[in-house]
Amino acid sequence: MRDGHAPLGSPDGAGDERPADAVAALEARLGLALPDRAVALAALTHKSYVNEHRDEEGLADNERLEFLGDAVIDLAVSHRLMERFPTAREGELSKMRAAVVDEQGLSEMARALDLGALLRLGRGEELTGGRQKSSLLADAMEAVIAAVFVGSGLGAVLGIVDRFLGEAFARAAAGTLDRDYKTQLQELAQSRLRATPRYRVVAEHGPDHSKTFEVETDLRGEVVGHGIGRSKKDAEQAAAKLALDAL
Repeated sequence: MRDGHAPLGSPDGAGDERPADAVAALEARLGLALPDRAVALAALTHKSYVNEHRDEEGLADNERLEFLGDAVIDLAVSHRLMERFPTAREGELSKMRAAVVDEQGLSEMARALDLGALLRLGRGEELTGGRQKSSLLADAMEAVIAAVFVGSGLGAVLGIVDRFLGEAFARAAAGTLDRDYKTQLQELAQSRLRATPRYRVVAEHGPDHSKTFEVETDLRGEVVGHGIGRSKKDAEQAAAKLALDAL
């Protein structure tokens, strides 16, 4: 909750009754207009919501937009990397792009926009913490990127990339992009605490073909991070990121 109001898209019906507010809120947070409001609303609509509202006409989920957004953000990031690193080889550029636009980076963009509060989710997804799942947020961010591209073109997408991925580009320029969160946490924990982080899977959700994992990391028996991801590796990275923030 913020300012005493339920977040848009919450199960009390706020998101169902005021979808235009969700789009307007997204426009305000992005700082640009989304002229095709139907596409923008679809970007905020998870398939679980559509499955639970089959009697409503014209509903569309964000899966097709995820597909487009994945390609568009790869293009935008590739363009910026080509500009910033004119002498880098293809393999180096590919490695940097993969690190910049991974699930963690996309979900952090979504959290910076508080995108979770705007999503339309089914009740089941709502009850299992869908608004905070890194995998779901990363997918929704890709869909939003697609909506921006459809409405305003690549230039607007490049503006979002510059705004939210500037730190990642700076790390790439400093040569530290490939030092992942687990590596950074291990280095910090060993130098400061003389301890090694340990990771354990505490829960798994979803069918085998679409699982999400919850992982905890602890230092000296104390839990210092909790992460969720579409793979154990992604969940461990998310847990390590939170542990780094805590330390």
